[in-house]
Amino acid sequence: MTEYLPYIIGQLITPFNLMLMMLATIVGLIFGAIPGLSGTLAVMLFMPLTYSMNAGSAVIFLIALWVGGCSGAFIGSVLLGIPGSASSVATCYDGYPMAQNGEAGKALAIGMVASFIGTFLSAILGALLSQKVANIAFALGPWEYFSLCFVAITMVLAISKGNMFKGLASASVGLLFASVGFSPIDAEPRFVFDNMYLMGGLGMTIVLIGIFGVARIIEEYGKGFGALPEVDTKSIKGLGITIGEIREQFGNILRSFGIGLGIGFLPGMGSGLSNLVAYSSAKNASKTPEKFGKGCPAGIWASEVSNNAAIGGAMIPMSALGIPGDSTTALLIGALTIHGLEMGPMVFKNSGNVVYLMFATVAVCAVVILVLQALGMRVFPLILKVPYHYMYPGLIIISFVSAYVDSGSLYKCSMMLVFAAIGILMSYGGLPTAPLILSFILGPTLESNMLKAFQYSGNAAAFFTRPISGVLMIIGILCIFSPVIRALAGRLHNKQQ
Repeated sequence: MTEYLPYIIGQLITPFNLMLMMLATIVGLIFGAIPGLSGTLAVMLFMPLTYSMNAGSAVIFLIALWVGGCSGAFIGSVLLGIPGSASSVATCYDGYPMAQNGEAGKALAIGMVASFIGTFLSAILGALLSQKVANIAFALGPWEYFSLCFVAITMVLAISKGNMFKGLASASVGLLFASVGFSPIDAEPRFVFDNMYLMGGLGMTIVLIGIFGVARIIEEYGKGFGALPEVDTKSIKGLGITIGEIREQFGNILRSFGIGLGIGFLPGMGSGLSNLVAYSSAKNASKTPEKFGKGCPAGIWASEVSNNAAIGGAMIPMSALGIPGDSTTALLIGALTIHGLEMGPMVFKNSGNVVYLMFATVAVCAVVILVLQALGMRVFPLILKVPYHYMYPGLIIISFVSAYVDSGSLYKCSMMLVFAAIGILMSYGGLPTAPLILSFILGPTLESNMLKAFQYSGNAAAFFTRPISGVLMIIGILCIFSPVIRALAGRLHNKQQ
């Protein structure tokens, strides 16, 4: 790792890259702070702008957008009681009551410091552990890689909101979209309907911006916007937090960091789950659980340390295995592929400098964001008052520009609108988008490794007879049947009582 330090330092101190990092960090903070937007959406919208950049600049820009979005999500939770994204839902429980009690400054300070701790330490650990995970991955064959992708998709299904079968339907749609174009073995066209624009497959940017970006913007705009609650800025003075208070939360911070890092490592989980689990753990471990939900600082510490620790956790499987830890790392895998970086164990030998640049960027961005948030504490309420009827049309324009930059075709821009309509229909039908995104990204890897495995072994038994693959396949199958297993377990428990 030390041999890459000259390259990493050279990239980080380049004036153009420094400007990109500052700009992306600010944009990410804004997207994270405003309810309805997120760092993931920022990465998705601005990703095509990186196609003309070199790999180092693209990594710095995209990582800064992501980290800024994750770190800024607590601002809306504290000041408005509305989470900026799913990663800060638990922050609302105590952050907003603290703001109502005249402790907005202290709540914001806790969020800043907790975000910094989670992001910075997870980046350091991620850089130390990812190479070791990659070394283990060299022993894996196509059976294990297929099983890894299978587990990644089924884990997302297991935590899908509402009916799990809707999650399965969403994942199936994603796999269908991924199969459009030429098949990997015999090069036969599939689902192209003699359309030349479909021969090369569906572009990732077109599909994801349409289903996830444009559809969400249209939905949010269609709901209308009521008056946002007024924010009391008089209580925002200084940082309002001491070293002693941080020391008191040491156990909570350590526990929440471990939860965030571990859940971030699991494919498809991410910060949306880790903040809720860490919050529940902090409440259960507290001597005064009755204070939670009424303005307890420990709740903010737990939520913000864990959701930001998931960043480093998600980057480990992304870089070492080529398996995304969450939806944002799925986007990053696609973006980096365009720059010739195929994530997986070989990336450390072929492009180790860029991989460690990613982790270094996360750590540097954590410091930059802490400074920006400390200096801009009084500006946050102004960000949250940006009129939506100005902001959302601007985002639609950015979506069209991104689609055109990606494809250079107005036909693909119209296809993006088709996928936006599909995204809206999915929302009305209660179908979650996360399984679709993950299965669409992993679809080609899933298919190619499945075909390789059948060519080598000739039967499906090898998926279960090889130890690692067999364990992963069993875990994936259990995830699929988890609703049935939980229902049976509940019935047995009731009978015993």
